[in-house]
Amino acid sequence: MQQRFQLALNVDDIDQAVTYYGKLFGAAVNKRKPGYANFAIENPPLKLVLFENPNAKDRINHLGVENFDQSDVDAAIDRFRQAGIADAEEVAETCCYAKQNKIWSTDPSGTRWEWYRILEDTAEFGRSNAASDDSTEVASAVCCAAAGS
Repeated sequence: MQQRFQLALNVDDIDQAVTYYGKLFGAAVNKRKPGYANFAIENPPLKLVLFENPNAKDRINHLGVENFDQSDVDAAIDRFRQAGIADAEEVAETCCYAKQNKIWSTDPSGTRWEWYRILEDTAEFGRSNAASDDSTEVASAVCCAAAGS
């Protein structure tokens, strides 16, 4: 089982955030698109995702666990369903410039979690049925933007 923690943040200025987090972790950006960036950090094992969304009411967009084996996503799907905490399952959906399989869950305080596996990179950002309607920023129109961002 190989996994890494994911932290997705809403940031005011994507360029400033990429510069800062690159210095903070001593890492180069992994994927950079308009209003979006991610870092795949080896130590500590972290996928840091940045959404340019200056009007977001919360700085944390969502949390997650990136899985490198589909069996780990399948196990999470089964565990979430059995526990009654599964929100939505997505199969081969495009999100954040990648086709992914995932399961979503929301904690009692409203923090959204995703357990996911990237199948392949894509040129499209993706969109979501769960996206917020109250922001014009790119993060409000994406698959993994938290409701109310």
